[in-house]
Amino acid sequence: MKKVFVVILLLISTLCFSQNKSNDSTKVYKKRVLESSEIDFLTSYYLQDGKNAAVTGGIGTEEIDDFTSTLVVTVPLNADDILTVDFGISAYSSASSSNINPFDADYANAFQASSGASASDVWYNFVGSYSHSSDSRNTIWDAKLSVSIEFDYYSFGLGGGITRLFNEKNTELSVHGNVFIDFWDAKYPVELKPAGSSDEDGDEHFNINNYTITGNTNYNPIFQEFDNKMRNSYSIGFGLSQILSKNFQTLFALDMVLQQGLLSTPYQRIYFSDIEDSFIEDFQLADAIEQLPDLRFKLALGNRMSLYMNEYIVLRSFYRYYFDDWGITSHTASIEVPVKITDKFTLYPSYRYYSQTAANYFAPYETHISTDRFYTSDYDLSKFYANQYGFGLTYTDIFTNSHIWIFGLKSIDLKFNYYERDSGFNAMFIVGGFKFVLDDRKKSIPKLLNRIGF
Repeated sequence: MKKVFVVILLLISTLCFSQNKSNDSTKVYKKRVLESSEIDFLTSYYLQDGKNAAVTGGIGTEEIDDFTSTLVVTVPLNADDILTVDFGISAYSSASSSNINPFDADYANAFQASSGASASDVWYNFVGSYSHSSDSRNTIWDAKLSVSIEFDYYSFGLGGGITRLFNEKNTELSVHGNVFIDFWDAKYPVELKPAGSSDEDGDEHFNINNYTITGNTNYNPIFQEFDNKMRNSYSIGFGLSQILSKNFQTLFALDMVLQQGLLSTPYQRIYFSDIEDSFIEDFQLADAIEQLPDLRFKLALGNRMSLYMNEYIVLRSFYRYYFDDWGITSHTASIEVPVKITDKFTLYPSYRYYSQTAANYFAPYETHISTDRFYTSDYDLSKFYANQYGFGLTYTDIFTNSHIWIFGLKSIDLKFNYYERDSGFNAMFIVGGFKFVLDDRKKSIPKLLNRIGF
């Protein structure tokens, strides 16, 4: 991590040297889009639990805990151009996904975590983006590239957009698009692997013939490996923002997404009502794995409003209507009320409500029948409603009087959220963010690099 940080500092130093040289060669003053390089450090802790794990066919533990750290470096290349580098690492442990292979636990059970390779993992994400503003600052275009890696998939993304400002910058129109190409390294429930086959997940060798099957001893699952292991996602979004008065602003958004390829999750089990149950120990063996269509279209319409009440209170609201061709429709409504308690501290309580209908292909544990074409017991695709309660605190110092090393501390954000569904699923997450501004871009970083031996 130290080497990554040093490389980022070196990048900032080089770019800032170039920008200063460029600035010295022009005689026309132009206000910069971003005055100084900024570094954001974001961290979060997430914890969830429930009783409807899709890995075990709609029953079993959903316990997951996750710790994420993200470093975002924003560099003004010159008066018009900005480069942003975003690097994130997420380390999680999952009692649910550990049951891809439940038989390395003391006793196999859908509500007990095993200790296999899929019980924990690290997710890596990199996003690089570039934006350019016209001389009038009325046109902004951007482009980005992203890469993500996890234990069962690899993702590569490209995106870009353009924003136009009109009416003395009171009206803003934008369009943006993204393409994501994902590659599955398909993991299947361990009991579906051929007897005596090697285990690619790093778990101990598994051979179903070494276990005693109870219940239906003539275990004969419906299973075939997926031929297509790619998933492509294409999205386009439009936005219209309007300042209606000095106290009121609104934004309308339209987003469309098309996904094609492997949209099923290979390790999510299905249990049929017309097939007798088979068990090893106390764990029910899969009758099949999730099967979903290889095409999905999504559309969302949203509105965001911000009302400045006075110098202490702002009201922010959001509403979104969503539907897709799998049969899901949803409504999201939220409100946030930032309250400025001092010149530097702001409190912002928030509330979010969400409801959705079930997908056409969803059914709970042992409700599907074996003649169905598509089936899932993933409760994320079920009918439910959810409430989320949040409370945050922001510290802001636009003059960056506080310093850590060569960086001025511009802001600190802390927020706690609690989320609950009517199905018994619940989660809580804590988020912290720290924004720093580099004071002396031209001299301090070269001195720093020399000091540590570069």
